[in-house]
Amino acid sequence: MPLYEYVCGDCGERFEALRPMREADAPIECPHCGGQHAKRALSLFAAIGSEGVIAGNGSSCTSCSATSCAGCSSRQ
Repeated sequence: MPLYEYVCGDCGERFEALRPMREADAPIECPHCGGQHAKRALSLFAAIGSEGVIAGNGSSCTSCSATSCAGCSSRQ
């Protein structure tokens, strides 16, 4: 079952929920405030390469001019 990320339109809290794909966009209650105006958020991912380099999810690789992570000086 996929893990989806949501943002509450009432309190702004971000939370995650395990839901079937068919229910991904169905209404869901905010666990923080009980609000009914949560929307699915665009989730980022993280990946660990063969050299242990982390890419995605806030990595500084988006501004790197190297042609591969092996040539990047901002390893995390």
